[in-house]
Amino acid sequence: MDDHPGKSPDYLTINVTHRDDPVFEVTEADAFASVRKYPNIVVRGPLFGLAAQRRGERPRWRLLGELDTGFPQMARDELNSHLWFKAKDETEDRAERQSLLEAVARLEVDPVNEVTADGVRYRVVRADEFTRIGDGRLEPPRATDPDDDSWDLDAPDPCRTKGFVVDHAAAVGLTEGIDRAGLLQLSYTADRFPADVRADSRRAVTTHPGVVLLPATFRVVERKELSWSMVTGQYSTPQGARRALVHHLTRPVPQLPDLPDMPELPAWMKVDEKEAAIHERAAKKFTARRRPNELVVRGRRFEVVRVERVMRIGPDGPEKPRPSDVDDYGPSQIHPPMDEHGTITYGT
Repeated sequence: MDDHPGKSPDYLTINVTHRDDPVFEVTEADAFASVRKYPNIVVRGPLFGLAAQRRGERPRWRLLGELDTGFPQMARDELNSHLWFKAKDETEDRAERQSLLEAVARLEVDPVNEVTADGVRYRVVRADEFTRIGDGRLEPPRATDPDDDSWDLDAPDPCRTKGFVVDHAAAVGLTEGIDRAGLLQLSYTADRFPADVRADSRRAVTTHPGVVLLPATFRVVERKELSWSMVTGQYSTPQGARRALVHHLTRPVPQLPDLPDMPELPAWMKVDEKEAAIHERAAKKFTARRRPNELVVRGRRFEVVRVERVMRIGPDGPEKPRPSDVDDYGPSQIHPPMDEHGTITYGT
């Protein structure tokens, strides 16, 4: 029996299109070749962030920043601050400010994943982070991924996720359409995930049957004998991850001078001058190459890898945190009280 006679709802629609322009053609070919070379995926786990839905934008949602926090409460705290500063700096309307502050007050005491303020729905959203793998190798950056060539270690990392519109029915290329179709049944199956996590993952396939791919990010990992370990956070470009690796090698935490009654620093905080010199030379050779994705230092293999994030979509939009997504701490007051006039009461 057809549960959706006529036009399918947006959260079930994958709209594949083709554009007659060279950039689109090259990007499609690159994606198709990469998926064939790296046909399997390794799921790392969930990431959390924020999305908003304004009047007139339904059923679409817009992401407010990166999805880069590992716990739902960290995203709730981010939302708390976002609304507090919006009330402080972005309005002179008392009713609007009061609405924002009421949402802040709720976030201070309840671990809620959605609030409405001044007619805007704000939601803590969830995505699964994964990497493609083939022949025992994680996928490196693609030739068509946005990139740059700067080695300025203090260069800011652009955010490609902020402002991203979560629209399941938006037109995509053939490769992404096939890719999304293949991810529809994705769930956690490995024994390393607890039973409740696997159960929630299976349930999400039914409650949130659609999937959307977010802009790719990039990390540096260290390849071990049977696994990989993360070395850096996520970056919007491969070059951002490369700069982070150089930073990791050349700007270690310096050893502090001895002070009276100060305990000895742990070994990982101490800088070995001989080791530092080796890292400096390795980093110099690394930066002399154009867009390198591998570096071996004293037997340690570092790789720049491409990381993708898939967000599940249901009838009411992006998936919220699951019951099995745990937090290390709960809600609390982050900012001082403010009234509807914008007057802030600081503690004594």
